[in-house]
Amino acid sequence: MDREIYIIRHGETELNKLGIVQGRGVNSDLNDTGRAQAAAFYARYKDIPFEKIYTSKLVRTHQTVKGFVDAGTPWEQLSGLDELAWGEWEGKPNDENAIAAFKGLAEQWDAGDFDAHFAGGESPNQVLLRLKEALDEILSHKDEKLVLVCMHGRAMRLFLCLLMNKPLSEMGEFPHLNTTLYRVQLTGEQFTIIDFNNTDHLK
Repeated sequence: MDREIYIIRHGETELNKLGIVQGRGVNSDLNDTGRAQAAAFYARYKDIPFEKIYTSKLVRTHQTVKGFVDAGTPWEQLSGLDELAWGEWEGKPNDENAIAAFKGLAEQWDAGDFDAHFAGGESPNQVLLRLKEALDEILSHKDEKLVLVCMHGRAMRLFLCLLMNKPLSEMGEFPHLNTTLYRVQLTGEQFTIIDFNNTDHLK
């Protein structure tokens, strides 16, 4: 039987709304909008018989899937699913300096330098290593045919590159609004995206 993974990004936090850099080192809560997004996702998908939920260690992912956990679905936290660490820029406003710094880093990534990172932060290659570990852990549970994964925007883009066997330079091809859904199917060794950037639950 095929296996299916529902992958969603966490709901909105106040820092998302304000444009402040979060990353792995900032453990912020969902705001009212984020909680409403999480409730809308739960209302739409509560009847899907998930056998397990996997989240990052960060509380914004925990709060996003709380409905499913409260309803009794087993839940495991994997640090490998944490957001990319933006190092010295975490918690800082998205002002001209930040915009310039992020643009410079994005250009390095676009040029294929996936070891580039901010001081104190992580590179895409470093995140990819822990995402691979997280994926191995998820796939090692052979009896779990249908799982929900809640994670973070940048890490999610890298995770989708990993699943689809795409170069990391294509990470920008995966849009990611808060609580957007990517549904992937695993047949043999091959992953296929069967639902791309689905936000129907927010309509």
